[in-house]
This record gives sequence, structure tokens and C-alpha cells, in this order.
Amino acid sequence: MLTPKERLKTVLSGKKADRTPCICPGGMMNMITEELMKTVQIYLPQAHTDARMMAGLAKAVYEQGCFENYGVPFCMTIEAEEMGAGVDLGSSAYEPHVTEYVIGTVSDWEKLPKLDVTKGRAKVVLDALGILKEEGDAVPIVGNLTGPVSTASSVMEPVVFYKELRKKNEDAHAFMQFVTDQLIRFGQAQIEAGADVIAISDPSATGEILGPKYFREFTVRYVNQIVDAMKEAGAQTIVHICGHMNPVYKEVDEIHSDALSFDSVVPMKEAREELKGRTLMGNVSTYTLEFGDPDKVETLAKNCVKNGSDIIAPACGLGMRSPLVNIRAILQAVREEENHA
Repeated sequence: MLTPKERLKTVLSGKKADRTPCICPGGMMNMITEELMKTVQIYLPQAHTDARMMAGLAKAVYEQGCFENYGVPFCMTIEAEEMGAGVDLGSSAYEPHVTEYVIGTVSDWEKLPKLDVTKGRAKVVLDALGILKEEGDAVPIVGNLTGPVSTASSVMEPVVFYKELRKKNEDAHAFMQFVTDQLIRFGQAQIEAGADVIAISDPSATGEILGPKYFREFTVRYVNQIVDAMKEAGAQTIVHICGHMNPVYKEVDEIHSDALSFDSVVPMKEAREELKGRTLMGNVSTYTLEFGDPDKVETLAKNCVKNGSDIIAPACGLGMRSPLVNIRAILQAVREEENHA
């Protein structure tokens, strides 16, 4: 039997494993719930700024039988905060969010500070990865980056940002290149600290918002720069894009990541049909995980496997009130597949 780390590595390499891995990367795909926090007596928002607590919560996800990986951080605001955005760290019931933008136009990108991995919450993440690395080698450690479009639209007003991709195209590219360079630095530091896999989630970079032309120009181009740099630094990569894929399947296939992850609005059967040679991840409905029952969750997870998902994972971040019994049902489903093998 493979260890969880060997299993994930095998599947991300495009090979067959003993069964489907079951993970929840972290970052946008937060896997911390109120019940989990109560169970291990480690709480958010404190764990956002304390490396030992962050590592403790990441470990609890694995030890409490939820998913087969460690993953940090548990939000999408670190990169924006390190570039000067105001952030509210949330509570035990809701996640951190940006409260104040730094610039008013893409043309002002040079006013942004560079991301410094030696301080602030970036350093907390790196320290937490180091602590998890000491735990041994059986469990894959997933580091997380907020994608370039989502980071860019967190340091300035998103509506203005989207308009200026067209209106101030040259400045928009200079801004995106700056943001991408910061993300690469943070990702490389996460790999050095112990991450085996880097998951890049870019929920604001949907084909629905951007359309095929701008999706290729701003999402594919800059996401690929990050993916290529992470691979060069020795990590495998997962890229998550939100929204419907119909308008941009062709463009999505140009993303260089080892796996592609989608929202639950994307039928896995359709994704498998459109992306034949790719390793696909997902996409158990987080709505069902929060409001459904374990049997329903188990059925959904099994259907995901049947319809072509290579790695089972929630479709998005878990609702903070999702019951542990529902979350454990995903792993239960893939373990049953192993017993029937």
C-alpha cells in the first residue's frame, strides 16, 4: 500500500496509483471548520498569525481522518496583505478578507511594496511548513498561492482592474508581471520550507469574466510562469480555476500544471471529455458537504471518480459549519474503492 505522499505524487505524475488520493489543498480551498477547531482546541483567527497553531490545525485535518495531506495557509489574503492591502483576519466563522485597496489603477503598480518572505504572515506560513516537514515523510505537504489575477484584483478595485486590462493593456501587463514575480518568490520559499506540492487558486481569473482572449493573455500566461518556476524548484503543481469552463477548455489545456481543479459547476464527465490527457482534481460540492448528509457526500465522491476525477477534493473552500462526519465521508468513499480493488 502506498503512503498518502507516494499516492499523490504518483497520480500527479500521470500514473495509476493503488486508489484515488483524497486531498484538500488549503489556501482558497480552506479545510478548517468550527467542529475541527473545537475538537483540537486550536482556533482561527489566532492560527493565521501563529506558525505552531497553523501547523497544528493543518495536522488535525489529516489526523482527524478528513483528508490525506497537510495544507497551509487557510485563506487568500496573505499575498495582498504583504503588498500593502488592508485585511480583516475574520473569526472562527468567516475567513479573512481584504478591507482596503492599495492602488487605484494598474498604472500605479510601482507604488506596491515587494512581498518580503522574512516577515508578516508570509513568514508564519513558511515556519508552519517547516514544522510540518519535521513530522516525517508519509503525508504530502501542500503549499498555496493565490493566483495572479486574484492577487492583482485584491490590491485594487476588481471592476476597475478588469476594465483596465483592455484600456491600459501595457500597464496591466507590467502590473501582472510584478505580481507574478512576487508570487514566484513566495512559492519558491514555500518549497524550500518543505512544500511538496504548490496549489495555485485563481478564482477571479474565470473564463466567464475574462472571455477566451483575456483568459489566455492574463490567466494562462502568468499562471504558467508560476507553474514553470515551481516545477523548476522541485514541486508538483495543482491549478484551480473557478466558474464554467465551456468558453475556455482549449485555453485551460494550455496550463502547464500537473493537475487541474474545477468548481462543482463543471461536470466532471464534460471536463474529462474535453481534457483527455490531463490529471483532473475535484469536485465534491461544498454545499452538500455543509448541508447534506454523509451518504449523499459518499455518493457524490464516488460519482466524481466514476466520471473521471483522478484526485478527489472539495470543489472549493469548506463552509466553516460543515460537519466532520460529512467531510470524513469523502475519504470513506475512496477507501471503499481500495477495499473493492
